[in-house]
Amino acid sequence: MTGTESIPAHVMGFINLNKPPGPTSHDVVAWVRRGTGVRRVGHAGTLDPMASGVLVLGLGPATRLLEYLAGSAKRYLARVRLGVETDTYDAEGRITAERPFEHVGRADVEQAMEAFRGEIEQVPPMYSALKRGGKPLYRLARAGQEVKLEPRPVTIYSLELVGWEPPFVILDVECSPGTYIRSLAHDLGRALGCGAHLAGLVRTASGDFRLDDAIRWAEFEAAMRDGSWPDLLISPGRALAFMPKVTLGPDDVGRVAHGQAIKAREFPSERVRAHDEEGHLVAILEADPESGVWRPRKVFPPRR
Repeated sequence: MTGTESIPAHVMGFINLNKPPGPTSHDVVAWVRRGTGVRRVGHAGTLDPMASGVLVLGLGPATRLLEYLAGSAKRYLARVRLGVETDTYDAEGRITAERPFEHVGRADVEQAMEAFRGEIEQVPPMYSALKRGGKPLYRLARAGQEVKLEPRPVTIYSLELVGWEPPFVILDVECSPGTYIRSLAHDLGRALGCGAHLAGLVRTASGDFRLDDAIRWAEFEAAMRDGSWPDLLISPGRALAFMPKVTLGPDDVGRVAHGQAIKAREFPSERVRAHDEEGHLVAILEADPESGVWRPRKVFPPRR
């Protein structure tokens, strides 16, 4: 039996996948669609083809919850090569400059890193999926078009030098979503005066999803072939454990199912996940304190 021959009637959950280097995040989503037979599959944050590590996938109605996971902090181990710059800011690009790096010591790198901690302004790489005029920047770059890119605010929550292997340095980075580690490597090289590019990248965490708990691609492929992949799904309640939980009685479940607001005695947060008495997620609710009600933001069909 293959994974497409017996699809549960109510597939809804997440996969913490350890993406291998090579495929794009879009490739992985397409493969999971084909292998599981589930049409709705999405991810909570792109990984470049060269990168590996945590790629959080949502299947079925869980794709509607990915926006809450995509906003979580990301953590990476970045291997940065000093002395060489490329047009893509990583090892897959064309070399644009080479400079001596032998004079750069560990203390120099640690001192330069100080400027990249906290809230910073970062210019994204030209070879990226960001769009200008409806077209991805990487397509404009390949066509030889130059585009002036404005810096964007990002936050580097922590940045530590954990490996010193000249010409390579290993950085442990925790950052806000939307941060380009390729740009960080490039900018660090410029600050050191020798240039640099990203030689390797592993995402070790995305929110509460950790690399130690991620499923290897070969393991998930085997599960799709034998049809056992639904056993690997992480429930929405577990994935959204950071969001306060409320339990609704049958009457309120019915009201929420029809998009109606329900009365609230207290508001532990501006947003909560609402479950029925059996523990199934029925909605994401948003607070309306002035009216004293919870309003449905996203509603999910009851299990049958």
